[in-house]
Amino acid sequence: MKTAERYAEFAAREAHGVSPVYERLSLAVSRDDETLALLDTLPPVKQQPNLLFGVVRFLGGPVEDPAAFHDYTVANWPAIEVEMRTRATQTNEAGRCAVLLPVLAALPQPLALLEVGASAGLCLYPDRYAYRYGDQTVGSGEPVLECAATGVVPPTRSPSVVWRAGLDLNPLDVTDPADVAWLDALIWPEHAHRRARLRAAAAVAAANPPLLVRGDLVDDLPAMAARAPAGATLVVFHSSVLYQVPEPRRDAFAETVRGLPGHWIANEAPDVLTYDALPKPPGVALQNVLALDGTPLAWTRSHGQAISWFG
Repeated sequence: MKTAERYAEFAAREAHGVSPVYERLSLAVSRDDETLALLDTLPPVKQQPNLLFGVVRFLGGPVEDPAAFHDYTVANWPAIEVEMRTRATQTNEAGRCAVLLPVLAALPQPLALLEVGASAGLCLYPDRYAYRYGDQTVGSGEPVLECAATGVVPPTRSPSVVWRAGLDLNPLDVTDPADVAWLDALIWPEHAHRRARLRAAAAVAAANPPLLVRGDLVDDLPAMAARAPAGATLVVFHSSVLYQVPEPRRDAFAETVRGLPGHWIANEAPDVLTYDALPKPPGVALQNVLALDGTPLAWTRSHGQAISWFG
């Protein structure tokens, strides 16, 4: 896909109805030959809208006005390029726990959670957050994660977690203000509720930091999995991570995780982790597929705001 098409699609399928600022900005970039030429000097995985917009926000640049954004990006491209080449879109959205919860709660308890692409590990605390599915509430505490659930009865209780660990090429530290600032920059401009959620989830994680290890999702996964305690159900999971992984490594990862004991929960876009047959997704917005041990179960929105069960 050409860079211009990528930005136009981001505007139409991801930002539309979710972030007017990013919809407007992404459309402008898709027609901006000067900015597109700069982006085309980067590897394809580093050209993505979320990364560019997050870096500009992290550096203090403007995103509300496309013309000001263009001027800032062109004038400050050397600094932007350095950040884009070294950083990744580690959007650590605790809200995704809301779409994982129905599967986690149904597995044999207690659980040993191992997240691949864990970022700062905020999705390793599904037992510590509260959830609201329509008029049904699960758990207690902060943050409260809201999710529109269709075709599935939400669980009545939170899972029991006795071990939590994460694997990431660049794990982030929720006690480091600079790392939290990067996570904040990745949140879309209008989403004040997600900023509040980030702060609340970071406080939960900082009070009981997870085991986060710098490593590769294929080479280092078996050794990490072996550290899980006996007597607990190992659950290897990931959400909106594999699009950053080259396709051959995705295949190697799938083969590796299938050979581990326990269970595998994937929550990825259908063109990233493919399945033989899927029902039509609800609406035109970008959806992930939630799957357990290679079997697709539900469509989910990327920030955990909705789940449509078909499994």
